[in-house]
Amino acid sequence: MPSVITSPLIKDPERLEKQLRDIPPVPGVYLMRDAQDNILYIGKSKKLRSRVRSYFREQHDHTPRISLMIQQITEIEFIVTDTEAEALALEANLVKQHQPHFNVLLKDDKKYPYLCITWSEDYPRIFITRKRRLGNIKDRYYGPYVDTRSTDFSPTSTSKTSI
Repeated sequence: MPSVITSPLIKDPERLEKQLRDIPPVPGVYLMRDAQDNILYIGKSKKLRSRVRSYFREQHDHTPRISLMIQQITEIEFIVTDTEAEALALEANLVKQHQPHFNVLLKDDKKYPYLCITWSEDYPRIFITRKRRLGNIKDRYYGPYVDTRSTDFSPTSTSKTSI
C-alpha cells in the first residue's frame, strides 16, 4: 500500500501525535516506513507505545544513524503479539525477510541457537550451535530458539532418555 503522505512525521506534529496515540501499550513489532513505502526499520518492544514514542522525544540523544532515520519516517505500522518472545521471533523473521537499511543486527541466522542431531554419524551427537550449516542432509537442525534457556536442558534430557 503506497503511502500518500510524503512529509516526514517529525515535520507534522499533529499527525505524529495521532499515530503515537493509536499504538497500544502491549508487546509487538513496529515497522517504520519512508515516503516511498520502503521499510526503514523493524523493531520490537514489550510496550510498543512507549518504545516508539521514545524515538520522537526532543531531549533524546540519538546516534547520527537514528537521527537520519527519524527524519525519513512518514508512517509507523505495528503488529501486536501475545508475548515479548513472540515479538522477538517475529522481528527476527521480518528483518531477515525485508532487510531494512537501518537494522544492523538480526540480518543473519547467527543470533539464535539451534539444536543439532547428527544422524549422519554412527553414534549421533546432540549439540547446540548458533550456525546452521547444511553439512550432511541426514543431520537435523531444530530451532531457532528465542529463549536460550530452553535449549540448555534439551541435549542432557535427550541423552539421558536415550540411554
